[in-house]
Amino acid sequence: MELEELCRLIGTTARREALKKTLAAKRNRIVSIDGLAGSAAAVLFSCLPKGKMPYLIVANDLDEAGYIYFDLCQIAGDSHVLIFPSGYKRDIKYGQVDAPSEILRTEVLNKWHSDANVRWVVTYPEALAERVSPREKVESSTISLKKGGSADLVEIEKLLRAFGFNEQDYVYEPGQFAVRGSILDVYSYSNELPYRIDFFGDEIESIRTFNVETQLSESETDIVSIINGMATENANGISLLEYIGSDATIVCHDKDWLLQRIKAISEETLSESTVIADEGDRDAMKKVVDFIDFTTRMSAMRRIDFHYGRSQADCDARLSFDLSPQAIYHKNFDLISDSFHDFIGKGFTIYILSDSAKQIERLKAIFEDRADDIAFTPVSKTIHEGFVDNELKMCVFTDHQIFDRFHKYNLKSDRARSGKLALSLKELNQIEVGDYIVHVDHGVGKFGGLVRTSVNGKMQEMIKLIYLNNDIIFVSIHALHKLAKYRGKEGVEPRINKLGSGAWNRIKERTKSKLKDIARDLIKLYAARKEEKGFAFSPDGYLQQELEASFIYEDTPDQLKATNEVKADMEKSKPMDRLICGDVGFGKTEVAIRAAFKAATDGKQTAVLVPTTVLAFQHYTTFSERLKDFPVKVEYLSRARKPKEVKQILEDLSSGKIDIIIGTHKLIGKGVKFHDLGLLVIDEEQKFGVAVKERLKQMKVNVDTLTMSATPIPRTLQFSLMGARDLSAITTPPANRYPIMTSVNALNDDIVQEAINFEMSRNGQVFFVSNRIENLVQLNEMVNRLVPDARVAIGHGQMPPEKLEQTIIDFANHDYDVLLATTIIESGIDMPNVNTIIINNAQDFGLSELHQLRGRVGRSSRKAFCYLLVPPRKPLTAIARRRLQAIESFAELGSGIHIAMQDLDIRGAGNLLGAEQSGFIADLGYETYQKILQEAVLELRTEEFSDTFKDEENANDGETAYVADCIIESDMELLFPATYVPQESERVSLYQELDNMERESDVLEFRHRLEDRFGKIPRQAAELIRIVTLRRIARTLGIEKIALKMGNMYIYFVGDENKAYYQSPAFGRILTYLQQNPRRCHIRDIKGKRSLLIDHVDSVEEAISILTTITSLEAS
Repeated sequence: MELEELCRLIGTTARREALKKTLAAKRNRIVSIDGLAGSAAAVLFSCLPKGKMPYLIVANDLDEAGYIYFDLCQIAGDSHVLIFPSGYKRDIKYGQVDAPSEILRTEVLNKWHSDANVRWVVTYPEALAERVSPREKVESSTISLKKGGSADLVEIEKLLRAFGFNEQDYVYEPGQFAVRGSILDVYSYSNELPYRIDFFGDEIESIRTFNVETQLSESETDIVSIINGMATENANGISLLEYIGSDATIVCHDKDWLLQRIKAISEETLSESTVIADEGDRDAMKKVVDFIDFTTRMSAMRRIDFHYGRSQADCDARLSFDLSPQAIYHKNFDLISDSFHDFIGKGFTIYILSDSAKQIERLKAIFEDRADDIAFTPVSKTIHEGFVDNELKMCVFTDHQIFDRFHKYNLKSDRARSGKLALSLKELNQIEVGDYIVHVDHGVGKFGGLVRTSVNGKMQEMIKLIYLNNDIIFVSIHALHKLAKYRGKEGVEPRINKLGSGAWNRIKERTKSKLKDIARDLIKLYAARKEEKGFAFSPDGYLQQELEASFIYEDTPDQLKATNEVKADMEKSKPMDRLICGDVGFGKTEVAIRAAFKAATDGKQTAVLVPTTVLAFQHYTTFSERLKDFPVKVEYLSRARKPKEVKQILEDLSSGKIDIIIGTHKLIGKGVKFHDLGLLVIDEEQKFGVAVKERLKQMKVNVDTLTMSATPIPRTLQFSLMGARDLSAITTPPANRYPIMTSVNALNDDIVQEAINFEMSRNGQVFFVSNRIENLVQLNEMVNRLVPDARVAIGHGQMPPEKLEQTIIDFANHDYDVLLATTIIESGIDMPNVNTIIINNAQDFGLSELHQLRGRVGRSSRKAFCYLLVPPRKPLTAIARRRLQAIESFAELGSGIHIAMQDLDIRGAGNLLGAEQSGFIADLGYETYQKILQEAVLELRTEEFSDTFKDEENANDGETAYVADCIIESDMELLFPATYVPQESERVSLYQELDNMERESDVLEFRHRLEDRFGKIPRQAAELIRIVTLRRIARTLGIEKIALKMGNMYIYFVGDENKAYYQSPAFGRILTYLQQNPRRCHIRDIKGKRSLLIDHVDSVEEAISILTTITSLEAS
């Protein structure tokens, strides 16, 4: 069943008529609707009769407004609902303007009087407290353009500048525009996505919206309104109530609370901390509405008050419903079963709403396994909260409440935020003059920019690299796949190499032999375990399904994949050895719990090995909490247990009374005897000593092993290690986590006091991080002065380990409110009660460090806060500012963030392959290091271990490649003209991307993207793009190098030592072509190097056509 259909059943004809009749009576100025529950309010709003203008729904706060907005979008579609948020990130008194929210505000002003589709606008007190521009001003600062209409691009540019729009290379936030040829990109304040307008002379050929992140078009539109920021700069503005006029109807949750909030905001003064690097809005408080005017206007308007439960408030007419909220079942299926049977017995119909069909299947399977005969009707979209309609005898239940999951709403502005972040990260990744570059053959040099040179009278672009003693080499744009931006540890400068000294090749060789040793050990272990026999676990039972269904969060695709891979490995008779890596809080522990439970249902014991006492206790709490409703016994061993307890635990363990035991390295000591060990889970393996690792190696041979690591191991490394280690990576963050409210502020008493007091008022705790130990004492004094009742603990790496461990355990037990610490909190400790983190001197941390520190909070179903503090009145460097903005604007852990995780990639490589590797990475740069690793593993697989991998090699039998690469040289004009792609760093990125391409489908996509962003592709660029195809075909024919010079094509073959090539069908086809075209082809042999000259080849297109003809011939 669809959600709209369900809403029609709830909004019966009688109910709709009653609403219509009550609202039609002019005397009913205030109508009260009582007895609502859950999301029934939104269902009811969808039944309100359509008026001349939208209803203004006023919720009590942003969260309630967000959920009503979400529910109405689900019921009626998002073209009928708008949200009107506050234009500031936090309270208005901090003056931190939020551009994405400004878009949503302007969209409401733009559409209120003009778009008949809009039926509801949802808002809340803080948003109503800010003024808006008068209607005349909004209309006078709007440019309207339509497809097929005519407009002068130069005039529009002038107008945009007059409107205060800034010209940029890329458009990524409201108030920006860019012109490239006949294409205008502009980000209006009235739409969540920017527009791309394509002109043909003075005619507007097409109008498209485009995605900020990819800069690619998304959908066509016929008409646009470009509104400038003046519409929102509103110190002389009016209240929204005045803007919409007294004929509008307000739907209000709590009128008294609304007025109380508006009054409180109008009495506040601007906070001192708005002076963060001069980015705050100092006039923020002038934009607050006049309280008396607001109250007067509100009392003159028609109002519908909605109440949960019964209300005694004054009104002219009252409509009452008999609804009650969905019960809280806490995933207890006995309770659910009793309750549902009870409802069905009383004649109720049960509807279960879910956004995912999979969840419904899970529910059905659980009921089936329990032999519960419960009939329910699935509904294919969900709302925020379920309810029971006692009058119609309907239960409208949501699956996320049944499974006790957090449910999140999304606002349109989230997209605008993610685009900006992706772009600032892209900028961090682009190659700029002065950056360190690694050339595979020559080593580390500096990028000297793009240089245009003339080759035989044709213009070409080259890349200039500067080496030691100012030696220079020029690299053709066809050889960019040999270059990579140097990525080493953040803040460590690399050594520049000397050309021709041989030192670079020696480093490469040394690294390769070291890597071969490491990979050889891994492959040997892998091969040995292939032969072993272990225990094959039985397939999932109903208990396993119930456990998985009761997981409080929605599984991410990666997490599901990892769970299934682990379970599949366990069901095989070969012992499992799988590594799961993923960021903190991405759900690795959940995968381990499911695996341990699977082992327990087959009567096998699980040992979970962790590096520290703190983690042992933490895992014990997590496992016990998660498995408390299941027949499983969990225990833990560590220094913290008393000798008597330890003795009892060891007895229970050997007699099989304990199913899951968690502990530090004591677990694998001599005195520990297992009854029947089936699964070994190792957390953070890289933190154990050599002796423990050796003991583990012996245990691993025939026990299923699952290793977990919180340092994400880069994708690229996983591919390189294929066949040496089974690996599951969890890279997507959990979907429904609360986003972490992040703000950058100057360090001052206000902020610290407010942050700590707020967290303590909700009984939470605070991390206060500083990167220097000596600062901790001053910060301690500061906290004691500002919040005297806060209990403060200090923790840092120079304390004795036992003392530090005890401090952290005490903090986890809530003996303290604030933990002042260095970055030690970054590693692995999970404290759901800590939901505020303050980071002092945030400008000194790397992006990934900030990201990991921030990931320490927001791990529960509470809203979390992260304050990045910078020194007051001290200017930030451009990079530090960009870094802080990136972290601030991306409040959720998300996709774009991977780009910036380079120092984590490096740490990941070090953990997986041994710490000494980080030295090699520093010498070679990460990309080159990884290429060498790939070569090392490939050589081992094809030479030493060819028998081990024979089956796999046969499976992907393709054409034999005789050359790894084909070098292309030419004197043709092959480049992206500066008139086509104006920005140099963008041209470098495009050249790089093109040169690293392999597949034809990628080339087509690349052409499509270029046309979309820059317009019609010029001839020189089209020829350049064809080089990819030429190189690909040449490689299949075993051609080592192609030179397109002086109107001829020279084809160079591999040396005589490669006998297999000269007997291959590929070479045979070339001979056939030679015999068929004797006049055009000339074979040459210079010093044992064979080449073939083909006359009259004056374009890349012609060269491709010749090679394509050759591949289609029969070998002679």
